[in-house]
Amino acid sequence: MQRVGIIGGGWAGMACAVEAVRAGHAVSVFEAARNWGGRARAVAATLPDGNEVLLDNGQHILIGAYTASLDMMARVGVDPHEALQRVPLNLRFADGTGLSLPLLPPWLDRATRRIAPLDVLAGVLGARGWSWQDKLSLLKTSTLWQRQGFVCADHMTVADLCVSLTPRVRAELTEPLCVSALNTPAAQASGKVFLRVLDEALFRTPGGSQLLLPRFDLGALFPDAADRWLRDRGARTELGRRVRSVEPAGQGWRVDGETFDRVVLACSPWEAARISADIAPTWSATADALAHEAITTVYLHGDAALPAPFLALRSTSEAPAQFAFDRGQLGGPRGLFAFVISASGDDRELLQRQVMAQAREQLGLDGLQPVLTVIERRATFACTPGLVRPPIQVAPQLTACGDYIDGAYPGTIEGAVRSAIAAAAAL
Repeated sequence: MQRVGIIGGGWAGMACAVEAVRAGHAVSVFEAARNWGGRARAVAATLPDGNEVLLDNGQHILIGAYTASLDMMARVGVDPHEALQRVPLNLRFADGTGLSLPLLPPWLDRATRRIAPLDVLAGVLGARGWSWQDKLSLLKTSTLWQRQGFVCADHMTVADLCVSLTPRVRAELTEPLCVSALNTPAAQASGKVFLRVLDEALFRTPGGSQLLLPRFDLGALFPDAADRWLRDRGARTELGRRVRSVEPAGQGWRVDGETFDRVVLACSPWEAARISADIAPTWSATADALAHEAITTVYLHGDAALPAPFLALRSTSEAPAQFAFDRGQLGGPRGLFAFVISASGDDRELLQRQVMAQAREQLGLDGLQPVLTVIERRATFACTPGLVRPPIQVAPQLTACGDYIDGAYPGTIEGAVRSAIAAAAAL
């Protein structure tokens, strides 16, 4: 048994702590904020009628391919079937046009997934408003990606990958998928990472493309339950504890004067860069050099409902939201809506006005009142071609985990959890 100090109580830190406790280690978790979850956490808000509600710092979607995240939730007592509403991938707009995949019987999905995902084929052939030229361009291009093993040159962007697609397919499918999965515009996003996500979601994992819409706030979805699970097993968890220093101590490390055999930096990349600056300057500089993209979630309230829990939106510079969620259909108060702007700007008032106008024009939602607009300015790293991400190993007995650590996934919850599992295995 080793004494393990984990700095950061987001999804990565809590997942690493769970795995470390399961391996028999004595674990302490230090989180600077007053709640668990990091960049995927619950926030309090007040509805126009005065009722209090727990929202999220950003409306998230999980997908069926997030197997590590789903397993981790179940491990700490959260039932994914209860906590998440599973729906087929649906990129339909309010007018009914666009692509929607059918929900196949699990046995058929498993049997055909690696050969030809029948849900994707059926969805493409049945895409409303698409011409045969649109459909054939997607089928030919995706078949080529499959034959090439879903790999491409490091320098290629998602826009480079999609040049053979028609403008409509790019605008209504690949560009929204890219900005939601990588939080980076297609012209700047890594084609290599995009193909990896498509491969896992569409070909490798049965039900991998299905959307998992949270019915609970992000705190309840995993980190709060993980905290209870850890404390029940003797782990120490501390909120409001910002670590000031990590220093060598023989074969281990001192965290603010307390000695540990192993330490894991599970905090944000900029915080990890600060802590490691004198310990591992090259690692610190790599983490600090990462560019970041913002995600904005605009919460609005009104006396209305959407035709589905989730709708795609036509996004432009004047109408910036890519997706709309009806939280009333996901276990929240009726009439509460979340509008998501990936790779967003940072003018809160402007974005809120634009989204209210977009809701009125595209969804016919009049009389909406603002509830909360959250801009997570450094929500994810910019997932660009050839990006150098810091490795898991910082120094002897000092590791790091998080969605930004070198790996195959973009800056997602699944990337954070997979990184955490790898960090725990390295203890």
